[in-house]
Amino acid sequence: MVIGIFGESCTGKSTLAQCLHEILGGEIYTGKDYLRLHRQESEARKAFEKLLRETDAIVIYVMTELELLSLLPEHALRVLVTAQLPEIKARFAARIGGTLPPPVAAMLEKKHGMFDSEKCDYHWNSSAESLEVACAAILRKTI
Repeated sequence: MVIGIFGESCTGKSTLAQCLHEILGGEIYTGKDYLRLHRQESEARKAFEKLLRETDAIVIYVMTELELLSLLPEHALRVLVTAQLPEIKARFAARIGGTLPPPVAAMLEKKHGMFDSEKCDYHWNSSAESLEVACAAILRKTI
C-alpha cells in the first residue's frame, strides 16, 4: 500500500507520516529520498516509480513539491495536509529559531494554497483537526 502525503511546509505532513508509520510500519520516503536508489536521478526516479507501482509493502511518501505528485501510482491513497497561513508561519519560525525573515514569510505566502486543487482521498487541516482524528480516519481508508 502506498500512502502519499502532500502539502506545504510546516503543515504537519511528517508528524502524520510518523503516526501512520508507528501503526502500519513500512518505509517513509520524503521528497527526493528516492535518489538513494540509483546514482543517476532519472534511473532513481524510474526505480522509485516501479517500487511504488509494484510494492505490496507499506510505503509512506511525503512531498512538498507539486511535481512529485506525478510519482504516485493510481492506487495510492492521497492525503492532503493543510494549515492556516499564520500557523504555518509560526511553525516555520519555531523551526528556524524563532524569527521569520521577511523573504521566507513572502515565500510561504506565495506558496500558500498551492496544493488546494489537487485530487485527494483525505484532507487533513492540521489547524482544525487533531492528529489522532486524522490518523484514525486515514487508517479506516486503508482497510
